[in-house]
Amino acid sequence: MATALHPSPKPLQLSLFFPSTTNFLSPILPSLHHSHRHRHHSLKSSIPKIPFSSSFRNGSNTPPGTECPVPQDQQPINEYQTLSTSFPFSWAAGDIVEYGSRLFVTGASFAILIGLPVAWFGAVGPDQEPFKRIICSVSSGVLVVTLAVVRMYLGWAYVGNRLLSATVEYEETGWYDGQIWVKTAEVLARDRLLGSFSVKPVLSRLKFTLVILAASLFVCVLLLINIDGGQKLSNITSEIGVIPGVYNDESARAFEPDAFCGEPGLP
Repeated sequence: MATALHPSPKPLQLSLFFPSTTNFLSPILPSLHHSHRHRHHSLKSSIPKIPFSSSFRNGSNTPPGTECPVPQDQQPINEYQTLSTSFPFSWAAGDIVEYGSRLFVTGASFAILIGLPVAWFGAVGPDQEPFKRIICSVSSGVLVVTLAVVRMYLGWAYVGNRLLSATVEYEETGWYDGQIWVKTAEVLARDRLLGSFSVKPVLSRLKFTLVILAASLFVCVLLLINIDGGQKLSNITSEIGVIPGVYNDESARAFEPDAFCGEPGLP
């Protein structure tokens, strides 16, 4: 008797009920990764970027696509860079403590090494007026510092005006062929930003310094006037009997007793 053979049933696939970790998360991870990249890209796009053109990296200060006929050494931004690193203009752009100490050392050195010897040995009888000689030497030091600060102010003001101006005056080969170039919008915005945030604070510092130096010079002049006035007054008081034009009865009787002979009060 023949027996019918039935094929054995196929084993159930356990992956349908218990999928592996890799197969189970594979459809989910790409979506998470995609959403993370999208959120990160949206976050980066919300931060404004400052463009850095290749021309600035290569050492040129002219934006790309701009034909600037101004020579490199006459461009305002190059003039600013040169001024900010030159002596003594770089003092004003440095630290405030270093700036003040350099001015003080300059004035004190000039007053001690030059002003004091000239005031002390260049006058007659300096031993009688030592305070006056010291004031003269201090005034010379303050005056030298004032001249240096004025020179720095003029240099920074010149560069600041060229940065803030919409046009640039330049010379191609000499003074006889002066030209004027109108800045582009990008160059004008860059120069005015630099002039407003880098040059104007320096000019304000120099103006404040000039006010202090002017007040110091005024005080020194007042002291010298008071010293000279006190000396003249003491000389007049001590020599009032012999100064021409000054007359009174007591001095006349003392120097000309014969003229008052027989009058009362004659010793």
